[in-house]
Amino acid sequence: MSTTYRSTRGGVNGFSFEQAILSGLAADRGLFVPETIPKLPANALETWANLSYEELAVEVMSLFIGDNEIPRKDLQQLVAKAYKHSDSNFRDPAIAPVVKVKEQLYMLELFHGPTFAFKDVALQFLGHLFEYFLERKNRLEKSGKTHRITVVGATSGDTGSAAIYGLRNKKNVEVFIMYPHGRVSAIQEQQMACVLDENIHNLAVKGTFDDCQAIVKDCFADAEFKQTYSLGAVNSINWARILAQIVYYFYAYFRISDKSKKIAFSVPTGNFGDILAGFYAMKLGLPMEKLIVATNDNDILHRFFSTGAYHRTGVEHTISPSMDICVSSNFERYLFALCGDNACTLKQWMDTFETTGKLTVEGPLLAKAKAEMVSFSVLQPDVLTTIKEYHQNYSYVLDPHSAIGVAAGDAYLKENDDVNVVVLATAHYGKFMPTVLSAFDTKVELPQHPILKALESLPQKSKVMENSVEVVQDFVREVVPSNQVPKCVFGAVNHFLPQSTLLKASIVLAVGAIAFAAVQRSNKN
Repeated sequence: MSTTYRSTRGGVNGFSFEQAILSGLAADRGLFVPETIPKLPANALETWANLSYEELAVEVMSLFIGDNEIPRKDLQQLVAKAYKHSDSNFRDPAIAPVVKVKEQLYMLELFHGPTFAFKDVALQFLGHLFEYFLERKNRLEKSGKTHRITVVGATSGDTGSAAIYGLRNKKNVEVFIMYPHGRVSAIQEQQMACVLDENIHNLAVKGTFDDCQAIVKDCFADAEFKQTYSLGAVNSINWARILAQIVYYFYAYFRISDKSKKIAFSVPTGNFGDILAGFYAMKLGLPMEKLIVATNDNDILHRFFSTGAYHRTGVEHTISPSMDICVSSNFERYLFALCGDNACTLKQWMDTFETTGKLTVEGPLLAKAKAEMVSFSVLQPDVLTTIKEYHQNYSYVLDPHSAIGVAAGDAYLKENDDVNVVVLATAHYGKFMPTVLSAFDTKVELPQHPILKALESLPQKSKVMENSVEVVQDFVREVVPSNQVPKCVFGAVNHFLPQSTLLKASIVLAVGAIAFAAVQRSNKN
């Protein structure tokens, strides 16, 4: 039986998996969530324990994708292509190896994909998924129309390059990635800008990541623009991103041999997608003591889980730029679950937040949130101290984002000595080498990965954009032809008609009269 999907805001329901993935954002500006959360098969925690990453991915994803939507054999092929072990794809055969750094603290290394960041795990899968759906739709299309998708995405640093590497050269896919101009690391920008494929377009927006994300949501909220250009989402608003990330929580659980202690996951958190996948793993039935929300100086999530106040403030530029986010787009899915899947309540909350910049929960709802998650804010000096200490004491090199997860994990262990903490290592340190080196008092030689080193000499292309949805939409219009393909002679005429309704009507009537006369003459002959 297939899982169906609905919007968190109540305006859309009964969508298939394919519809939810290709739509990205619901028409009512809500996010797609499963209408019911499936249950783990009996004895899954025993029968899945020794599966490879690819085998486990098929099992977990199958819970949310009916065989009538993607036959199991096809899903296996999609997963195999996404997680192929090679120098240009996933460099570690384990895909997401778990490394014990010290007693009670493990690193789930998610940076072995093509762009050295955790987002590769989801976006390699999503790229093949888009291509699979489009190929199937075009194969079944009888009208001659070619189905295409225009991906419009925002990145604080890592999503962009992961999306680009996942979608480059994909047939019938055009990609526009926005990032905050001057607010990503040099290597993050190089990874995006060095991809010269014709279907890839990098837009450096004069603003913050929140501005970029707002432009994406405005594009999706523009029904005519969305339909005309068949918009698709790669940000974690797309359910497929969350689904793919659920897998590695199960994988990590199975790789921790010490089951005498409970397991907590510490997650460097900005847009709330990565930790949300852990929340869904918990709801599926994965044994988990706690999810640890690890934030940087931009601590809106820490303030929520501490006090119930989700109040918007400005965004501070920090040494962990991928987490420099104030409004976490995926947080809406968690709030939906928190209010008991009540779309009316959720919509009221989001309307209030979008109007006032403030959302507050208290009482039993706050207690429920605290029972599921605990939060810590790790400031920049503490990030550098953590990088230094873990290199000196454990010979393990952390990037600044993973260091936030480690610092939060250590803080949790001080209060809870009966758990093992798994920290999600979200990026390779080489993507933030200047920051990492600044953590040391004396000169330290850290090897740069040769693939990252090679980026410095590659040609690049990107376009600086004003912080405006109209400017971005105009650029999309310049690049992408309209996907409104005529289905009949009248549709064809309408495609080229002037804007005047009166002129349209006159021309369509004239064409109709001509067509009718031609048919009459043909019948007489």
